[in-house]
Amino acid sequence: MACPFFMPVEKLNGAWLHPTRLPLGSGWDGHCSAPGHEGARPSEQELHEFCNLGYAAKCSRLPVERDCDAVRFSVARDQGSRLLLWFVCETGHRPAKHGTLEYDVDRHEWLSSHSDARIQKMLECYVQTYLQRRIQSPATDSLVSETS
Repeated sequence: MACPFFMPVEKLNGAWLHPTRLPLGSGWDGHCSAPGHEGARPSEQELHEFCNLGYAAKCSRLPVERDCDAVRFSVARDQGSRLLLWFVCETGHRPAKHGTLEYDVDRHEWLSSHSDARIQKMLECYVQTYLQRRIQSPATDSLVSETS
């Protein structure tokens, strides 16, 4: 679950124990979009502990009044040329809002998108990471079967 005020910009190569388990499928560098802190660059520690993980109660930029504490994404259905994605916005470790969005892989376009630009950007990063992993997976599988 990523912080709902995190605006990812580029993949971050860091000391992640299991980067594929991160909410956006990888660690990301970016900036804060919390009210009054727009564009603030989080420290590396903040990126690792707050931005990429959500539930950042100790983050000094996290607004007291907010719609959610974290955002979670997953692929509901991969039909090859189309992805159906779920998103869940959580407050107090409980679902507050949720929905589905659809992405056309062949056309590289969203058939439906989220109204919050921050969440939409996180979805784009999640899909980018997911598709890169999906492309790499068959090559890795064939290498394993060739060496077996």
